Amino acid sequence: MMSIAQVALRAVVVLAGTALVTFALLWHAPGDPALVIAVARFDSVVPEEVVAQIRAEAGLDAGFWPAFLHWITPIFAGDFGNSSVSGRPIWPDLWAAISLTVPLALAGLAIGLGLSVPLAILATRRPGGWLDRCAVAVASVGAAMPAYWLGLLLILLFAVQLRLLPAMGTGTLAHMVLPAMTLGLGVAASLTRILRSGLLEARGHPFLPALARRGVAPGRIGRDHVVPHAAIPVVTVLGLELAFLLEGAVMVEVIFAKPGLGAFLVQAIAARDFPKVQAVVILTALLFVSVNLLIDLSYRLIDPRTGGRDA
Repeated sequence: MMSIAQVALRAVVVLAGTALVTFALLWHAPGDPALVIAVARFDSVVPEEVVAQIRAEAGLDAGFWPAFLHWITPIFAGDFGNSSVSGRPIWPDLWAAISLTVPLALAGLAIGLGLSVPLAILATRRPGGWLDRCAVAVASVGAAMPAYWLGLLLILLFAVQLRLLPAMGTGTLAHMVLPAMTLGLGVAASLTRILRSGLLEARGHPFLPALARRGVAPGRIGRDHVVPHAAIPVVTVLGLELAFLLEGAVMVEVIFAKPGLGAFLVQAIAARDFPKVQAVVILTALLFVSVNLLIDLSYRLIDPRTGGRDA
């Protein structure tokens, strides 16, 4: 088991490496970043003097490494800085976007769990039966289908053909149904396959029939032996799915024209707003590090025998 210092060091390395790679990609993208920022700020063609002034303000005229250090140093103090385009502090706008994206991701996770758990349990009652084969086929198709394609199909069916739900926008619970279904069906496909495999493997342990012959109740066998063995891979996938859901929500928000991290990130990339893009990247990397830590702690709660393993 890693110490707190090792976990903290790994988190710092991951965050710093992610920030460096993202900054390098933006820095070396085609075009002059200062010119793109100037056009986005003034919404018109600007003279070279203004471009040079913006280049100096953003630290772009000092070279790659000074510009990177100029940006990342305040991050260690929790300051994401100001937007290169609007000049406003980033955190209030970023928090507003997060407050719209997180409920969508949690709704997608709830739909995924609500579909995958009963489907996997029903499928494993008769392994190899028609229900089991149907569950595997549906899960495989769902896992292979990209979110943007599934979202468009749901729009065509429920918004265009049936006219039951709005296709775009925000404001009511009805506006969240299609985006949440798009995220949730993808999660359900992955969790169904993992949970099915975990249940089949756990039920196949040779010591379970011996426990039954000794008079141990089936409910206790399932609670104390089957569920803990099946839960470990599910916890791993569930934690990573939660992190990926926030990233997937970015694409889904763009498809359904919903404000949130998707619109926030797309606008920032288009304007080459380095501080805004980096703020999203840092938060995403921090989310993955936190989820990995929670998964490691969950292992020890589900099965204490894993406490001695290195993460």
